[in-house]
Amino acid sequence: MISQLKIAAAYIRVSTEDQTEYSPGAQMAEIRKYAASHGYSVPDGLVFMDEGISGKSTGKRDAFNRMIGTAKKKPKPFDAILLWKFSRFARNREDSIVYKSMLRKQLGIDVISVSEPVGDDKMSILIEAMIEAMDEYYSINLAEEVRRGMTEKARRGGLQASPPFGYAVKDNILTPVPEEAAQVRFIFERFIAGESCFQIAKGLNDLGIVTHRGNRFESRTAEYILCNPAYIGKLRWNSAGRTRRDFQNENIILSDGRHEALIFQDTWEAAQRRMAEIRAQRKSHGRPPTEHKDWLSGLVLCADCGRPLVFCRPHYWKCNGYAHGICKSSQHVSDEKLKDMIFARLEHDRCPGVFISCSPVRPGRESTDDGISLKEQQKNIASRLARLREAYLAGVEELDGYRKAKSALERQAEEASRRLAQLSAESTIKTGDCVRQSIGSCLELLESPGIAKEVKYRAIRSIVSRCTYSKESNLLALTYRILLP
Repeated sequence: MISQLKIAAAYIRVSTEDQTEYSPGAQMAEIRKYAASHGYSVPDGLVFMDEGISGKSTGKRDAFNRMIGTAKKKPKPFDAILLWKFSRFARNREDSIVYKSMLRKQLGIDVISVSEPVGDDKMSILIEAMIEAMDEYYSINLAEEVRRGMTEKARRGGLQASPPFGYAVKDNILTPVPEEAAQVRFIFERFIAGESCFQIAKGLNDLGIVTHRGNRFESRTAEYILCNPAYIGKLRWNSAGRTRRDFQNENIILSDGRHEALIFQDTWEAAQRRMAEIRAQRKSHGRPPTEHKDWLSGLVLCADCGRPLVFCRPHYWKCNGYAHGICKSSQHVSDEKLKDMIFARLEHDRCPGVFISCSPVRPGRESTDDGISLKEQQKNIASRLARLREAYLAGVEELDGYRKAKSALERQAEEASRRLAQLSAESTIKTGDCVRQSIGSCLELLESPGIAKEVKYRAIRSIVSRCTYSKESNLLALTYRILLP
């Protein structure tokens, strides 16, 4: 009797979009009850479950995709897929039609809702389509209702975001964390006293204090704290998405919270006045990036943190990470000294017998006929293979066609890899004279006062792929990108 039972797979999806959702255990109980009364056996190895994932798409549903892949195996591994409701299979009609058609017509596997019997006659097609349309409507309508509910909750002062620095959450109410609260008060006091956000962030990092995510403080982190109304007992929420640093966004809802304020109102107002002054100075005295642009801009990196050195008035460079309070090394160096070091390094490296670290590139040989590089071609092939697999899983591509197309793409990928390996081997040959000639040509351009900075900007990047500077060791290191003929 057991051998005559039909084999079925069970698919269970528990999402966060429906608070009345059956639990996984309850869904499985209903499925097994149906299977027992309709001649199906559901082995434990054919139970597929996605938890906490929406049914709007199949992209992130690993168990669902694994089930579809299993269904395509030969011989047919099961006769039906049992669901609690059709909405567990998909809340998107397009996905539902594609996968159900492939399962039923090509693989002979039925998709059955154990709580929504639709029958076997031609009316079942209409009934099932109506159920799918209602499920999709429910999903869209639910998203709108959730948004409206969150907006109303924000107006009433309800918490619906992670706690800011200085607070934890208890019973859905912000609760001060004494140690962090003291640091928040100190940040406001130091800022009102005249310290910059950079100085505040650096001081906190020196003390070993980290954010809730375990990151070091940056100047923008301190600025965000100074602009957060949570510290005066209010809650800010943006119905359109993240506020980031757009504190004047028209979609922001500001309401009175139920939590304890960490600073006084007059302290808050004093900090906001100073912040407004600083922003006004930035606006009136700031110069456009193109005016500050130098042929070195973005090329030289800090040897300690890897961030670029940025130009600062009147004539020096410093680490951008240090400017944001992250890096401990300022790498403060004058424009004249830094360029002299680069010129000296180039002069040294173009001398015969000097070992040079380089990243060879051969123009015209590392590209296809249509101008796409071999590496880009490899990415394109990988993308086409992924799309081909998706088409096969969705039933759009037949098995024979899939195998032939896959084999052709794999041959193209092997050829691209072979050519790249060949270029890599060739790149180790005759770098000497070619390298020195390229460096010499670039150096002549850089040292010529009449050459536009845009030309110098392109020239140095045509031969240098990486440049690091360490003030402590007085070391400038260059890695070259050499164009071989």
